[in-house]
Amino acid sequence: MPKDLSPDLVVADADPVWTSRGTALTDGLHELLAPLALHVEHIGSTAVPGMAAKPVFDIQISVRDLQEAQDAFAGPLADHGFDLAPYRQDHVPAGSDDDPAHWTKRLWIRRGHPEPDVNLHVRAAGSPNERLALLFRDWLRAHPEAVPAYARFKRVLAGAVPDLATYADVKDPVVDLVVAVAEPWARATGWRPSATMTVRTASRRA
Repeated sequence: MPKDLSPDLVVADADPVWTSRGTALTDGLHELLAPLALHVEHIGSTAVPGMAAKPVFDIQISVRDLQEAQDAFAGPLADHGFDLAPYRQDHVPAGSDDDPAHWTKRLWIRRGHPEPDVNLHVRAAGSPNERLALLFRDWLRAHPEAVPAYARFKRVLAGAVPDLATYADVKDPVVDLVVAVAEPWARATGWRPSATMTVRTASRRA
């Protein structure tokens, strides 16, 4: 999963307002970055009802071409307080022999701005890392009984490690375990990323 760039390791209680704020963020970013932004999704722990989380919104934008998106998004995102981060690679799940080149992305971050703190993950449409982010979110939404255990794990981990890099490195294998369970669920239910993506009717720039 993405490495959060928040300055502090704070895992907060779930806040019901995260859902509406996430929707406002995705709608605003879609309007700002369409038509290259094919889909804009609220992902990560703040997108799961009842989940404790670091108070930073993870947003995923699906695009056809990462470099094209980087060039086009740079100006509009800078105007809204986003900085392009150097991270261009997502964690490949343990046991996978997939080419790491399929797990590339672009990452913008926003901190200390009047608007909410955001990690903005731009991923190629149809890529495995785009799919994993949606599957992880949707499996947890469909299995609320798993939410307290995962939240408890994050709280204990945040109190036991010295920094965010270590936090992310330890959390990645646990995410792999969730995904290992989520994959059979996806096959059994017919889950598809396209079925879970929000359809928006916002006006698109020419």
